[in-house]
Amino acid sequence: TTALMNRFMLYFRLILSNSFYPVLQEAIGVGSAFEGWSPREQDVVYQVFVHMTPPRGHSFHLELSTAGQTGMRNFHIRVQQECTCTREQPDENMLCFLHHPEEELRRNQEPSLLHTVCTDSYLDVHKMARWFYQLVRATWPALHLSHNWHLVLLPSTRSCRFNVTNGTESFRIEMLFGVQQGNSDIFASSQPNPAWTSSTIWPETYAVAEMKFFKYIARQAPRRSLHLKCLQFFTHLQLGLGFSTYAIKTIVMHLLNILLVSQWRRRHFVRRLIDISESLCMCVQRGCLNHFIVGNQTLPEGINLPPEVLMAGTCNLFHDLMMDPVAHSRAMFSCVDL
Repeated sequence: TTALMNRFMLYFRLILSNSFYPVLQEAIGVGSAFEGWSPREQDVVYQVFVHMTPPRGHSFHLELSTAGQTGMRNFHIRVQQECTCTREQPDENMLCFLHHPEEELRRNQEPSLLHTVCTDSYLDVHKMARWFYQLVRATWPALHLSHNWHLVLLPSTRSCRFNVTNGTESFRIEMLFGVQQGNSDIFASSQPNPAWTSSTIWPETYAVAEMKFFKYIARQAPRRSLHLKCLQFFTHLQLGLGFSTYAIKTIVMHLLNILLVSQWRRRHFVRRLIDISESLCMCVQRGCLNHFIVGNQTLPEGINLPPEVLMAGTCNLFHDLMMDPVAHSRAMFSCVDL
């Protein structure tokens, strides 16, 4: 998957070199597949995150949205045209979008980003997803892999999903995309969620920071540490009981942050499973599971959070349980079953 994405990105840059579409940076592997665990190995989806920067003559501005706020933040990404007349090293082949006549721009230059994948001056997730599908479809025949592998595009409105198969092996890949908050590991992303219907809403994602946390643990952990096996086993064990995989992952990340890495050896396997189970039941009983990244000032060095995320109050992932007595009772029964 990593090799395939590197080849895609190389061709994408060649295709887009003279355009005013977003500039695509290196794809970052995120999610359970790249963190080293998956609840069901037959259903692995390889998620890659593509960081976008503004093209020449444009800038991105993240604007906080109040739509559907429950502790997790959403953004609009406003696109603004910038004057290129006074740049220190002006591009002789580029006309300034602000100061050249529209007729001359239409005749001699590729259209502005505002006229391709935006709606009302804001980056549109659905238009971006369609654009990524077009890039993948156009680029695939040029890749050497296309001689032996078959590409099947899968429907999605907020990401680019596809299968590659050669008859014996099959890989499901999902390309997510977004804009970085400053120089941090937090992004406004295209991350799909049924709760977000507007095409100009970009929810905050912590996937890159979480992937970096698992990499940090892997570097510290003893050889043959079973922390990933504990996470994989427990998430598989509780499938169908109503708890999200992300909630279980959050509990395990909290435990990894407070327990010594030496306490995840083979002989500790059952004890750690009991810790996960007890932590889950305690959180359900209280109706409170704090987000691992938001407001966490004990993260390892090297994971960069913007000040507003670092200093934020706690974000409760079990907020719905606290507000809905029926859902809370159902979750308590699930804990008993577990």
